[in-house]
This record gives sequence, structure tokens and C-alpha cells, in this order.
Amino acid sequence: MKKSKLLIMSTIALGLMSSFAHAEKRILLKTPIYYNSVLPGLGSTIRYVADDLSTLSGNSLKMKVYEPNKLVNPKEILDAVSTGKIQAGYATAGNWGGKIPAARLFSSVPFGPEAPEYLAWFYYGNGNKLHQELYDANNLNVKVQVCGILAPETSGWFSKEINNADDLKGLKMRFFGLGALVMEKLGVSTVGLPGGEIFPALEKGVLDATEFSMPVVDKRIGLSKILKYNYFPGWHQQATMMELIINKDTWNKMSDRQQSVIKHVCKSATLDALALGEAMQAPIMEENLKAGVINKYWSPEMLNTFKEKWQEVVVEQSAKDPEFKRIHDDLTTFRSRYDLWESNAFLPRPLPNL
Repeated sequence: MKKSKLLIMSTIALGLMSSFAHAEKRILLKTPIYYNSVLPGLGSTIRYVADDLSTLSGNSLKMKVYEPNKLVNPKEILDAVSTGKIQAGYATAGNWGGKIPAARLFSSVPFGPEAPEYLAWFYYGNGNKLHQELYDANNLNVKVQVCGILAPETSGWFSKEINNADDLKGLKMRFFGLGALVMEKLGVSTVGLPGGEIFPALEKGVLDATEFSMPVVDKRIGLSKILKYNYFPGWHQQATMMELIINKDTWNKMSDRQQSVIKHVCKSATLDALALGEAMQAPIMEENLKAGVINKYWSPEMLNTFKEKWQEVVVEQSAKDPEFKRIHDDLTTFRSRYDLWESNAFLPRPLPNL
């Protein structure tokens, strides 16, 4: 009797869910991406999202992913989503730094936070709120949410050893985000090339050095074939947040359930991307070593130099951009409180062999 009753209740519940899904407006999210989906973590995460959206929404939501330049130029994704030309886009906020300088703070921040602290600020501090407010203040008709995070990056590939700040002067280097502003203070001429253009630029001598991403991604675009000195740690990108942006008119047409599915799929994708990124790097570093790559760890003096220049960048950016100051001040306040936990909760890391 009890089994029959349970079976009837389960059948009714499934029927109601099916009916509810059928009643929802079916929505297709055409989603161009900034980085190619073959790049692990950097571009692959959106495939994880697309695969799960359809299943978990009862096929009322579908996402069609377009590789870079297949639907719109990657640099135009933000504006294209805002105007409704496309329904969604996938990138990192640092890609919009030329248009909205403060957006870089929602991508990666020199000298941390690392992934756990960064996610804590986004989800349980003011990060998500300030992220949305920044786009609203810039008249962008988009709903934004965290949807992926990268493990620490390397901080550069060079053709020779860098022993002091003078060795950086005059170099032409591809560099991303707020870290590029730091490098420019050290006499480096920086450019922001997409991944596919870096190798040819190095071959032709247009670039002397570069940074791009995690070891697994750097290897995929061939950096270890042309440059042999790979520097760690990625002081400029200890964690890099990825974002899914959806046109607000499209977002508002969704049911509460559809919106909830997107939020939870993005949280799941963020966890998966972090675990994947942390798992994949060591084997690639081992392969690089066998191929003749020399891994180098910045000296304390060089790390202090980078940090001093970063503090100068903070002062300058805060003085000329109220949005930057408001966001950075909030993050700094969160980090100062987090430090009490961090300094007591975690084991010390062994000192590197310098």
C-alpha cells in the first residue's frame, strides 16, 4: 500500500514538473565566447554549462556556443549582449578594461585574492552586487554572474633569465589586465593580444616575451616551443574569474526556475573549473621540464618590486576612477577581515628554493 502510494505521488510530481517545463517559454541562448573552447578551463567551462542547462531546465533552456569570431568579434561581446544582438556571452571582465577600467577588479587582482577568498567575496561579500552595479552604472543591459574560475597563471615566458627589474626594461610583452599596468611601470611595453596571435608575434619578433594563462593552456598554444624560461608565481593572476553575461530582457523573460538553473549551473561550473585547473598543471609542468623548459620562481626582491608598483597603480587608478576606488576599497576591507582567518587557519607553505 505504501509503495503504491509513493509511486502515485512520484508520478504526479514528475507530471507536474513536466507540465511546468512545458509551460515555460523556451529560450535559446546564442553565446559567443572570448576564448576558444578547446582551451582547458579558460574556454572549456562554457561547454560544461551548455551541456547541463538543457537537461536541468527540462529542455526549456538551450545554449548554442559560438567559437571566437564565429558570430561576433570577441571584443564586441559585451556590447552585443547589451543591445540584444545576441542573448549571452562568455568572457572575463578584464576583457572590458579598455571600456570600463574598474571591471578588471572582477577578473583578477595582483597579489590575490586566491580562489577561495575571491569566491568568498563574490558570493558572501559585496562582489556580485558591485559587479552588477558597475555594469548597470555603465548603462549595460546585462545580467552578469560568476561562471568559472582559473587556477593561478604563470607570470611570464622569457627568452632569457630576468634577474632584476632592469632586465625587464624595453621588453615588448603580451600582458593582461591590471598586471599590465604594473609591468608598464617597470619599462615594459605591453600589448593585449588574443591567444592565437601570440605565437606568430613571438616568431616574427613583434613580442620579446609573453604571459597568457595556466601551464596547460600555455602549452596548448605552443609557448614552450619558442620560449624556455617560465616564471612563477602568477602574482598578477592568482585566480581569474570568468563571467556569463545575459541580455537583461532575455533574463527577465525567464521563469524563476530557469533563472535558478542558470545560477546553479554556473556555481557547479565554477567548482568544476577550479578542480580541473588545479589537477592539470603539474603533469604539464613535468612535460615542459623534459622538453627543456626552465621553471623559475621570482626572487623576494622581484616580488617586492612588483608589489610596490602595484600599490602605485592602485593609488593612481583610485584617484582617477571613483568606481575603481569604491570596488577596491570594499575588496580591501573584506580581505583585511579575511586575513584573521587565513593567518590562523592554514598551514604555512614551505619556502621556495630560490
